[in-house]
Amino acid sequence: METILDLPVESKIFYAVLVFSWTVYLWEAYLAYRQRRIYRSTMHVPQELGKIMDTETFEKSRLYNLDKSNFSFWSGIYSETEGTLILLLGGIPFLWRIAGTVTARFGLGPEYEISQSLSFLMLATLFSAFTGLPWSIYSTFVIEEKHGFNQQTLGFFLTDAVKKFVVTQCILLPVTSLLLYIIKIGGDYFFIYAWLFTLVVSLVLVTIYADYIAPLFDKFTPLPDGELKEEIESMSKSISFPLTKVYVVEGSKRSSHSNAYFYGFFKNKRIVLFDTLLEDYSPLNKDGQQETVPGEETVPASETKAKPKNKKQGCNNPEVLAVLGHELGHWKLGHTVKNIVISQMNSFLCFFLFAVLIGRKELFMAFGFYESQPTLIGLMIIFQFIFSPYNEVLSFCLTVLSRRFEFQADAFARGMGRASELYSALIKLNKDNLGFPVADWLFSMWHYSHPPLLERLRALGGTKQD
Repeated sequence: METILDLPVESKIFYAVLVFSWTVYLWEAYLAYRQRRIYRSTMHVPQELGKIMDTETFEKSRLYNLDKSNFSFWSGIYSETEGTLILLLGGIPFLWRIAGTVTARFGLGPEYEISQSLSFLMLATLFSAFTGLPWSIYSTFVIEEKHGFNQQTLGFFLTDAVKKFVVTQCILLPVTSLLLYIIKIGGDYFFIYAWLFTLVVSLVLVTIYADYIAPLFDKFTPLPDGELKEEIESMSKSISFPLTKVYVVEGSKRSSHSNAYFYGFFKNKRIVLFDTLLEDYSPLNKDGQQETVPGEETVPASETKAKPKNKKQGCNNPEVLAVLGHELGHWKLGHTVKNIVISQMNSFLCFFLFAVLIGRKELFMAFGFYESQPTLIGLMIIFQFIFSPYNEVLSFCLTVLSRRFEFQADAFARGMGRASELYSALIKLNKDNLGFPVADWLFSMWHYSHPPLLERLRALGGTKQD
């Protein structure tokens, strides 16, 4: 009787990949089960939350997160089953052959590997887009709609999805072709050149994203002159943050969730505020009437849903400044640079290991490639499957580090004298986004890149400062 130890090396690799994938899935499913028990059993506001969360909001939050967790359970089963069937049925080599057929119609034979790789990549992303679309539609128009977050019509959603796919292809295909070309001609040290290329691409994309890519999907308007803008500029100047512009982005046409971020390199930093973050700008506070930032065109009614009435959301100006104090703390404390350094060290290590493993024929044979060893397929096999255990460990370590950075950024805002405002802002944002403040300790440890609300409030002083 043949055992797994008697199988060829390529078969051992294949089954090891499947076993690890399902092990990770079952671990994630167990963690999610633990958290769902919290959602189901915590029916009343815990005593320590009584002063910061009313019963109605707590119940809405509980039901919203329970629905999201149940949805995640079913979508997770589908995703894992789909991935397993693709591997068992030889979906990757099958799609590679189809890509070869497509390029052959244009007179390009197997020797045009990069052309076939781009064809394969486009077909794979198309497949992923179509299989993921029903889940995305359900999440947006059932769960987010049910709990009052969705602001999109179906037509706007589908148009947006097509636009995102096209923009993604316009970036992905040329970048991939250049990367494959560098690997092909790079010689023994191709991994260094490939890493440098991806470093340059990532820096360029970060630089141009908010100025040239994001505006293709959302309207960015300069924050009008006034008290808030003056306070933001004054706060930035006090810590030598090289602020050049402050924008308000029309996030409300998609969702009532809120956010804020900064971007840019060197002495060209910009701050972006979602209109849903700003109490004075959020259209959701206008009893069904959409408010616009001065100089901004109104979004056609056909593209957005009627806004819910009497839903006061967002933060007042002092609270917005406290949130920005937290974000600027990430910059002042070097968190952004540290994350970039960690990311690039990881990228270099992965390319180095890829260079070591790419010549192993058994890796390709394990996934059905017996006669050829396409570079793109090698990248997929090694980065997606072989590195899976390493990626899981790295992800957990980065989650732990992220929580540490969040506490430090909160402390920075506190040091700026904005503890009281940040305290109230965190409570408001948790309410606006229906964040559930009670978490299973193991689920939280593994998944929460931001500390739970209560932990952050305690670190800020435990009680709101007056």
